Amino acid sequence: MTASYPNLRLRRARASAWSRALYRENVLTPADLIWPLFVTDGKEVEEPVASLPGVSRWSVDGIAARAKEAVRLGIPCLALFPNTQPGRRSDDGAEALNPDNLMCRAIKAIKDACGSDIGVLTDVALDPYTSHGQDGLIDEAGYVVNDDTVAVLVDQALNQAEAGADVIAPSDMMDGRVKAIRMALEMGGHHNVQIMSYAAKYASAFYGPFRDAVGSGGLLKGDKRSYQMDPANGEEALREVALDLAEGADSVMVKPGLPYLDIVRRVKERFEVPVFAYQVSGEYAMIEAAAAAGAGDRDALVLETLTAFKRAGCSGVLTYHAAHAARLLGA
Repeated sequence: MTASYPNLRLRRARASAWSRALYRENVLTPADLIWPLFVTDGKEVEEPVASLPGVSRWSVDGIAARAKEAVRLGIPCLALFPNTQPGRRSDDGAEALNPDNLMCRAIKAIKDACGSDIGVLTDVALDPYTSHGQDGLIDEAGYVVNDDTVAVLVDQALNQAEAGADVIAPSDMMDGRVKAIRMALEMGGHHNVQIMSYAAKYASAFYGPFRDAVGSGGLLKGDKRSYQMDPANGEEALREVALDLAEGADSVMVKPGLPYLDIVRRVKERFEVPVFAYQVSGEYAMIEAAAAAGAGDRDALVLETLTAFKRAGCSGVLTYHAAHAARLLGA
């Protein structure tokens, strides 16, 4: 910069609303949002999640209604997570392969209700289906085994694709699962089913309310540090992203969101691919708690944090605030 004050006054461009809009570098729209939804059993069921104020589990008919709402709001994609009944959970997570499980029924209900007007992103991991709460199969020592788990994840992904899923999102963090899933999708004729890989998923303290929502929190034995990433590591995230892209991921995700915006920026600058972030349940709950305590205006907090993701380089954000934010943006 060669100009100096008073020839250059940066406040000139901030003086009026029209000027601020004209100079704005990043613009948030409903099309930037993916809305995570929790599916539960029954009919006409809405179960509020106590640790996530304003978020509920919905029965399949309610999920279809949320899909129609999302279309009206301009939200392009839903992300589904099942709260599997305790009696259907097992050590091997076999319910994940049931073509009539909650996930598959919800996918079909959304497609019946909205057709191609909205995308459906489905989580691939075994923690909503296992009796021990881990994302994969475990050995006698409780260690999550990699290759045997990948074989099950492939079948889970195919099950979801055949039900109508548009985006397969493996969140398990097993080595080699993206390549195995991509090969299976190609061989199964699902050439246009995308993979959004949870490439940089950290062993975070911000996941607690999510585990309550899918019913795995009280079941979890041990922790997930043998497969989820160390929060202290950044270079490792770039290695994970590089591997997943080489194996066939169409886009990558960083999870959690706000505490890892540095990772989002590094991934975007290094690879120049679509990068998404998950504003996870703990982040959502903190905003809601701050607003309830009078520490900040809820609407302003929601929009500022979501804009931060865009500024960092995100193509989109998974957020429980999606519907609320879309209403604010459409106002």
